[in-house]
Amino acid sequence: MISPEIAIVNPDTLSCLGLQSLLEEIIPMATIRSFHSFGELMDDTPDMYAHYFISSQIYFEHTAFFLKRKPKTIILAGGETLPQLSGMPTLNIYQDEKNLVKSILQLHQYGHQNRQHGKQMPAGHPDIAPNATSEHDLSAREIEVLVLITKGLINKEIADKLNISLTTVISHRKNITEKLGIKSVSGLTIYAVMHGYIEADRI
Repeated sequence: MISPEIAIVNPDTLSCLGLQSLLEEIIPMATIRSFHSFGELMDDTPDMYAHYFISSQIYFEHTAFFLKRKPKTIILAGGETLPQLSGMPTLNIYQDEKNLVKSILQLHQYGHQNRQHGKQMPAGHPDIAPNATSEHDLSAREIEVLVLITKGLINKEIADKLNISLTTVISHRKNITEKLGIKSVSGLTIYAVMHGYIEADRI
């Protein structure tokens, strides 16, 4: 499988670094390059990228280039209401980490939804998406705990919801963290969505 190449075009270095770090976690097989100006992108090979994450300012200055690449372009908004963008997908980069992860995952799913071909939802669990896999051998109960963690429930709430003891929940969380090598809630959320255990819009 060819690894996709993604360009981030944004003069704000901190925003670039933060977004690059999140994208590397969400799409580990991708090669991500940052450019501080449209000119830097043009000096590279601009047409080889699968996606462009671009600042709204650069989009407005070079609309003709990006309109031709509309399916690949995502505009980085700063939380302000943007003028009419003729249906261009936007990403608010000034939201908190959990919501930013959720927004990127929804854009990722939107971009790949046409590749799903009639897969059926497994019976019995409305939150488990069609392409759930068990490559890390999480047990059914650990998957349930993982899904509830991604929904923001604390240990006590998870214990009450699943009718198990608090100690059992803590034990499951420890097992999940050790099996996946992921400690942060945002990292677990990314894992759960990318492996199909939950849909991004259910987080």
